[in-house]
Parts: sequence; structure tokens; C-alpha cells
Amino acid sequence: MKFKPDSFRTQPGKKIKLSHWATKIKPLYKSEKEYKQMLLDDIRELESLQRLLYASGTRAVLLIFQAMDAAGKDGAISHVMSGVNPEGCDVHSFKTPSAEEAAHDFLWRTTCRLPRRGSIGIFNRSYYEEVLIVKVHPEVLESETLPVELLEAKSIWEGRYRSIADFEKHLHRNGTKVVKFYLHLSKQEQRRRFLARIDDPEKNWKFSMADVKERKYWGSYMKAYEECIAATTTKHAPWHVVPADDKLNARLVVSRIVIDAMKSLGQKMPKVTGPRRRELEAIRRTLVN
Repeated sequence: MKFKPDSFRTQPGKKIKLSHWATKIKPLYKSEKEYKQMLLDDIRELESLQRLLYASGTRAVLLIFQAMDAAGKDGAISHVMSGVNPEGCDVHSFKTPSAEEAAHDFLWRTTCRLPRRGSIGIFNRSYYEEVLIVKVHPEVLESETLPVELLEAKSIWEGRYRSIADFEKHLHRNGTKVVKFYLHLSKQEQRRRFLARIDDPEKNWKFSMADVKERKYWGSYMKAYEECIAATTTKHAPWHVVPADDKLNARLVVSRIVIDAMKSLGQKMPKVTGPRRRELEAIRRTLVN
């Protein structure tokens, strides 16, 4: 089944109501066997597109994944990007800021991990945590050593939204394609996955009581996501709200959106100029002789 990436893409200037966005849709695959073949085909196409990106060395791609716990970020990243050459792809996971990171502006720690030209960067959580978890738990701001007058400012969140939007426009102007995913999981499916983690010894390490406590703030998180997505959706860096109750389907949706984004860059293998051709012929003669 084919689909248009636009159907999952948010539009600039429009309010977001996540309850109006599906957490589950009709599967793109008819069987698990077909899913595996579809994903394999996408992985091969991504591998080819990544080679073009690496060879041209003029553009970079930044994939940002945000979601509630157990939405499948790790699985989507590991499965979809499994065929990409590690030399041209870096994954960074951002959790609680260190003391050094908290002593800088909120964009600092992620800016240091941006992908270089010719490569793909993946952020598993990102600077968006500063307008999500920090907004739901404003006491976290106290650890960021901000001036008191800024902590008390009512416009702190609007200011951060603007900083993020401006930052992503800056990345676009300098050759980095920003592709943002919000894996949209239902509260009921999260509960089911949490219980599955308890029942599976190999997944016990992924689960803690803190995860359960955060479920109490589900409504606050949904509101924070709605405001964040609406405020930071731009023409060049929209969000993609991906139905995540079906992990396999979500991976296929993510892979197709990444493929679409990379194709839009129009990357080609560098042309061999006259001097370079003569150099290659000289190398050939040396090797032959």
C-alpha cells in the first residue's frame, strides 16, 4: 500500500490537537513476511541514498525522534537505519543534562552533535525536551542556572519555541535537512507495552517506577506536545505525526518519510572533471606497469 508523506505532516500556522491524529492506521503490509520484505527494500534504498549524500559531501540530514516512553523510538531507529554505513551516520541519545550541559544555553549540547555535511545525524530525544519535560516539570529550570528574571518571565516558552525555529532555519540555510518525527502512541498501548516489559526478562532493564509516575502527567505532556509542534512547524522543518500503536507499521512510515526527504535533496555522484580524469588515467598506468 502506498501513502503520501504529506498525510502525516503538520502545516505551519495551524493549531494541533493530537486527539484528532490517529495512533493506529490500516497496516501498509498484509503479513509479517511482506513487512520484512518492504522494510528490506526501504533499507536498501536508504543505503543507496546515503552513499550519494556521503559522496557529494554538500548536504547533511538531521532526523529528530520525540515520543512518550515505549513509543518505539529505539526500534524505529535501529530497524530503519540498519543498512546505513555507520561511517556516515551518528546516533545521539539525550537524557538528563550533565552539570556542564546545564551550565550552557539549552541548545548547546545538541549543537555539538550536529551531523557534518555528507552524513546523517539522528537525535533520540533532543533540544525539544526543553519545551516538553521541562515544561511539564518546571522545577527542572531551577537546575539550569538561569537568571531569576528569566525564570519568572511568562514568555520563557515562547522564547524557546522561537529559538528552536530560528535554529532550524539556520540549519536549513546552511545545508542541513531537518526531519522531525513524533511517534504518536495511545495511553492504552503504552500501558500494554509497559506490562510486556515486566513479563519479558530481556526488557526488564527498560522499565522503572519513574515511567509509571510519568503516566500521571499524560494530559500535560499531550498539551505540551501540541503547543510545541504547532509553534515549531515551519515550511522547511515540519513535524511528522506517525501512528505508533503498530510498531511495524510505524517503522515503514518512518522509512518512507526519510527516503522522501533524502530524495528531495537531489544528490548525485560528483562529476569527474578533465584534470581528475587525467589523474585517474595516470594512476591506472602506474598500477598496470
